[in-house]
Amino acid sequence: MRFNYDRIVHFKDTDAAGVVFFANILTICHEAYEHSLEMMGFELKLFFSNSGSYAVPIVQAQVDFLHPIFCGDRLIINIQPQKLDSYSFQISYKITNEHSKLLSIAQTKHICISNTDRTKFILPIEIREWIAALNHSG
Repeated sequence: MRFNYDRIVHFKDTDAAGVVFFANILTICHEAYEHSLEMMGFELKLFFSNSGSYAVPIVQAQVDFLHPIFCGDRLIINIQPQKLDSYSFQISYKITNEHSKLLSIAQTKHICISNTDRTKFILPIEIREWIAALNHSG
């Protein structure tokens, strides 16, 4: 299943030059990540509250800006998660406009840790199923 998140760029997303502020593209990508989890049945309040047995913090982020993104632009953010090992995954993001022009690409790396002692924690089945569902072609 391909997962796309549609988003309009708001004035608050931009900088003094009138383009998306560099850090805000990661915020927009994270919105897409959250929405994909919600669509797969995750309870976001529980998932992000660290009240469960694990957390999946971002340990690395990277963004390439290919074209300027302006207030009012309609974005389509495609996310593609990939399992890296038993403890971590990465998400690749492709940000396009409504005409399919590639505007930016980003990537975040997440590691699963125990909420009790902050050590590596095996990716839970629900995370592995989310990754598999978003990688299933069809």
